[in-house]
Amino acid sequence: MAVGARLLIGLLVDGISSGLILAMLGLGITLVFGLGGVLNLAIGIFSLLGIVLVMEATGLVGNVFVGVLVALVAVGLVSLAVDRSLLSLVYRSEGQERTLIGIFGTLGLAFFLEGALILRYPDVYSIPAEIELLRVAGIVIRGSSLVSIALGLVVFGLLYVFFDRTYMGQATRTVMQDEVGATLCGIDTRQLRTFVFVLSAVVAALAGMLYSFTGEVGVASSFQLTINAVIVSVVGGVTSITGTVVAGLILGIITTYADAFVGAYFAAIALFSVAIVVLLVRPGEIGA
Repeated sequence: MAVGARLLIGLLVDGISSGLILAMLGLGITLVFGLGGVLNLAIGIFSLLGIVLVMEATGLVGNVFVGVLVALVAVGLVSLAVDRSLLSLVYRSEGQERTLIGIFGTLGLAFFLEGALILRYPDVYSIPAEIELLRVAGIVIRGSSLVSIALGLVVFGLLYVFFDRTYMGQATRTVMQDEVGATLCGIDTRQLRTFVFVLSAVVAALAGMLYSFTGEVGVASSFQLTINAVIVSVVGGVTSITGTVVAGLILGIITTYADAFVGAYFAAIALFSVAIVVLLVRPGEIGA
């Protein structure tokens, strides 16, 4: 196999890994917005919160796997507190007013938590996962990418079972399609919103952990993660779960190749360009 082909295959694996992480972040935007009309601009800070909590928990228990579990539970509890306080106020409004209040409310929460975290964690960090490079038929593959792909597939497999086979998952899809009809059928939309918000925060935290396997991340990176999540959700259709996953994979592959061949700056331009094209083609998507 030619060197160029081996390089392209290795980058494809990295792109799929990056795409699954982007899809996990985008899903946090899609689910919360689709279920309650709230654009959660604090999704990136939940990712960073997961990373720093893993480091703290691992330092206490001495095991990174236990640290991950502890961190996910802690992020879930924090997101539950946010839902029962801040989002309870947001959900009192309706329509465009709710969307605007949600934007400013979650953005303010993100700034507050980022400011608090950066005082304690001013440097850049990564989760210590000793995963070596692999060579398969002359193709160099990062072990961290394979781990991210495996865990990402498990997460999306579990989410598929939840949304397709469980009553709560089917109720969530029903509310996203027709909230009035779902309410008339006796579905408790507020309970679903709480569950989905906590679920989205936990998935975002796991995405942040996987993201930190391949490089160091600082607290200030939370805003970029939020922007990436919004772009993936917009490209995927804002309220489409399947579209978000597909968009995440496509954008992950595009940006990985762009980063390798033309640099990170142009990779970021490519990411935004795709989002702009989608908004031009489907300008009414967010307001739908």
